[in-house]
Amino acid sequence: MRKIFILIFGTCFFYFMYVFKLKEIKYSFFIEFDNANGIVIGTPIKMRGMQVGSIKNMQLKQNCILVLAEIYSHNTIITKDSIIETTQTGLLNDSVIDIIPLNVFADYLNISPVSFSCDSSKIVCNNSYVLGDRGLNYDDLVRSTTRISQRFDDPGFFYLFHLFLKSSIEVAEGVSIFCKDFIYSLRLTTLNKF
Repeated sequence: MRKIFILIFGTCFFYFMYVFKLKEIKYSFFIEFDNANGIVIGTPIKMRGMQVGSIKNMQLKQNCILVLAEIYSHNTIITKDSIIETTQTGLLNDSVIDIIPLNVFADYLNISPVSFSCDSSKIVCNNSYVLGDRGLNYDDLVRSTTRISQRFDDPGFFYLFHLFLKSSIEVAEGVSIFCKDFIYSLRLTTLNKF
């Protein structure tokens, strides 16, 4: 009976060790944004177009939105100089958080974001704090398009545009007459030489 208990206990122990070894070690860090820009809990985090994490929690602060980002693998190294921005994609304004590394980090084999000796001046470490930016946004596109259409509705703008076109036509006609006269004078001088 004792041997069976030891055998079952040993098998369970090695099974759990195997399962936990296969499981990746995740890490988290905080991102501060001025505006949520459509991100919610569960919003994907992408690096070079591949999903590497998601948003686990969000909190509204007095002057910002504080987001808890979870990266699925401690092998995903985010350099400190990376741009972290919200981007709206697709027709339904799905938001993602894009991480854009600016430089290649060559010493990634010797450093881990979950280690106690993590160098926070080079990479984003576990439980660190970074600032995020606003990237591509459909709301900005709609505002810009509205401003442009309002400019075209302005009668003063149309009058100035009409004057510009009229002046351009007069200048083009003057240049055309000048070119014709110049070519005519060149022909006369070449004929007078013979």
